[in-house]
Amino acid sequence: MRFRPIQAACLALALTIPALAQQRWTEEAANAWYAKQPWLVGANFIPSDAINQLEMFQAATFNPALNDKELGLGESIGMNTMRVFLQDQLWEQDPKGFTQRLDTFLTIAAKHHIKPLLVLFDSCWEPNPHLGPQHPPIPGIHNSGWVQSPGAIGLTDPAYEPKLKAYVEGVVGAFAKDDRILGWDIWNEPDNGNDKKPGEPENKNERVAYYLPKAFAWARSVHPIQPLTSGVWMGNWTDPAKQSPVTKIQLAESDIITFHNYDWPEGFEARVKSLQPLHRPIICTEYMARGNGSTFDTILPLAKKYNVGAINWGLVAGKTQTWLPWDSWQRPYVLIQPTIWFHEVFRQDDTPYRQHEVDLIRQLTGRGTPSM
Repeated sequence: MRFRPIQAACLALALTIPALAQQRWTEEAANAWYAKQPWLVGANFIPSDAINQLEMFQAATFNPALNDKELGLGESIGMNTMRVFLQDQLWEQDPKGFTQRLDTFLTIAAKHHIKPLLVLFDSCWEPNPHLGPQHPPIPGIHNSGWVQSPGAIGLTDPAYEPKLKAYVEGVVGAFAKDDRILGWDIWNEPDNGNDKKPGEPENKNERVAYYLPKAFAWARSVHPIQPLTSGVWMGNWTDPAKQSPVTKIQLAESDIITFHNYDWPEGFEARVKSLQPLHRPIICTEYMARGNGSTFDTILPLAKKYNVGAINWGLVAGKTQTWLPWDSWQRPYVLIQPTIWFHEVFRQDDTPYRQHEVDLIRQLTGRGTPSM
């Protein structure tokens, strides 16, 4: 049988991307995909004028010009990916409008040669998110306005399940063949209990363990060409007998392996080595907390050594206030500022927090524009 070039290309894609058959990618397919990527370096991105995912993408506050400027800063230092959080209520409120705004964002990112990793669900922070105007940042507190997706009601009310299914299938389906997207991060820190923050469901882990495999299946049902993942972030990853139920699901379902680590470099290296026996591509989707021992200087060279993608938390200081350390939850930085910034690369005036860091990122990636 003879094929035209486009037919042959489609056949090759179908043979190498098992997600088209609603299956987890094989190790071979995952590694073949990774071999085609440049070394992935980027940040968890939210524009500096947004306090959370809702403010980033709602029609009233979506800011293409600022996204363009700040993604340009990332490109200028050699970054080629960003991890970007979505929120299910955006889809429920206005599927068409949200899809259009996300498409606009992807066009801006592509202009800067950046392929985002899009996060669908998130178990961190405020358990009762709401559309509309968001509260201003709480003075002196790290990430004071971030919201979960789904919220407590969406997670615990069985009647909400069709909405979550429609969201995953709708968003992934709209962009399933879009090569501007690096991949889909199905659920951020799914078993994060937020230290039992008021409003957290008592059976949260149970409900997450119920929904997590479903969310992977919903995403696979629309045949995306991009890989699926959910990053492991705590506990034992090496001994199946010691893994939590949620960690087991994450590692069993992910096409590529992602993880979080805000530890000293020796801790980071140990985590990478613990994941290597899975024989799949590895990307660290959260790292870099200067006061916690995780810095660009120590972690990024290790990531390059092991061919691990590296996505730090934060790009430009803004309403999330994540330059403030975690201990601001107990001791808000109102009268004094921290000795060193926790996260973020750039100040609001677009200058780097530390010139050496941006020079290092350019040097290690071999990309970006020379510093002035």
